[in-house]
Amino acid sequence: MSDVRDLSVAAGLAAIEARDLAAAEWADAYAGLPDELGAYLWRPDEPIGGEEGPLGGVPVAVKDIFCIEDVPTTAGSRILENYLPPYTATAVERLLGAGASVLGKTNMDEFAMGSSNENSAYGDVRNPWDTDRVPGGSSGGSAAAVAGGLAPCALGTDTGGSIRQPAAFCGVVGLKPTYGSISRSGMIAFASSLDQCGPFTRTVADAALLLRVMQGADPRDTTSTGIAAGVEMPSREDLSGVRVGVPRELASEAEGMEDGVREVMERTIALCESLGATVAETSLPNARYGISAYYVIAPAEASANLARYDGVRFGERVAAEGLDDMYELTRAAGFGPEVKRRIMLGTYALSSGYYDAYYGRAQRVRTLIARDFENAFADHDVLLTPTSPTVAFPLGSRTDDPLAMYMADYCTVPMSLAGVPAISIPGGLAAAPDGGPELPVGVQLVGPAFGETALLDAAHALESAIGFDTNAAWRGGADA
Repeated sequence: MSDVRDLSVAAGLAAIEARDLAAAEWADAYAGLPDELGAYLWRPDEPIGGEEGPLGGVPVAVKDIFCIEDVPTTAGSRILENYLPPYTATAVERLLGAGASVLGKTNMDEFAMGSSNENSAYGDVRNPWDTDRVPGGSSGGSAAAVAGGLAPCALGTDTGGSIRQPAAFCGVVGLKPTYGSISRSGMIAFASSLDQCGPFTRTVADAALLLRVMQGADPRDTTSTGIAAGVEMPSREDLSGVRVGVPRELASEAEGMEDGVREVMERTIALCESLGATVAETSLPNARYGISAYYVIAPAEASANLARYDGVRFGERVAAEGLDDMYELTRAAGFGPEVKRRIMLGTYALSSGYYDAYYGRAQRVRTLIARDFENAFADHDVLLTPTSPTVAFPLGSRTDDPLAMYMADYCTVPMSLAGVPAISIPGGLAAAPDGGPELPVGVQLVGPAFGETALLDAAHALESAIGFDTNAAWRGGADA
């Protein structure tokens, strides 16, 4: 057998079933590997083993926003530096129950607020394709772990693109399922009406395997419904009969799209047609307002969710003479600049006299965006867009320009606002516009709510035709 780290989840399970690989050997192949990317925040001496089941032996990295009982869980923040949860997140619980084992907790932007993984209180994560560049965020640690050969799969969360965008930057598969398909119980909250758990994998089939185990209603999360029809394994070999829509607002008219991304998108459209799909331009007329609406709604919900970190019940506490001083000093020391910025934005948007002008209007825009998707899916089975307008940018290049940073999620935010499923798959490589190396470009497929099976089927056919090597980065590059 080739290097064990070459194995996808499906290939590893097949090797275990054929007795060509022992489950412990698979996990051991990742244990103790040097982490030069800063992908992990915590790793156990031995992987946390699960029970027997359909994922028996699968090693998985877990974003540090998921609680695991008695395991350090920080959400990338100093305010939770020594927090040990008394319970385990449902998504992780289900993976462990299916036989997976946890390799460790991955680095992330603080409380999932960021697009580059430079907002972690514990240091930057680096992109394995070029360690002077960002891996994307907020789930950059999980994306880098999979792309960098430190895990065969990982869990992340997606609020406005935080699975799909880092998947694109790192050249792996990233799935944001329909909102409510996977329980949020045990996920530390950022924006509760947007947060969604999902997998990073090397193949679309692997994403389906993890989704099948994690999806389902949960009495601990009243917003969880699961996918009533279940999730079938993708098997489509072509796109015959599939109607693909290309929203002009997120493709030909997308703001700030690099030439290399545009070229990959054009090749992908041509490939869809060669696979038998009918491709036509469509419109999501309100998608251009997605970033504006998102950066009112998400900070507003964050300001409410993060009010619990006051130094009283859990997390860090800064000693002070009075209660108000303790609140102020604890939050000043515990929260980073981006978290403070969003709390202030959200508190302002919810304040008396501004609620209707900002938060109420943003929610109305959100409704219009959701209707745009409904109208588009009346004529199309899936939508196709770039995942991000750019390839991975250099570390530090956008830290002083929050608006430029926020625009990295221009193509992913509308799907989060509408609650529909979307998956990013590697579309190819493009030269960095700053003269850097060739870097991965992600293409995004979008489906109607709870239409994961058809979405994964289409993504699988396209992925097979593209033939991108998701192991290239850790092997030493595209030509290795």
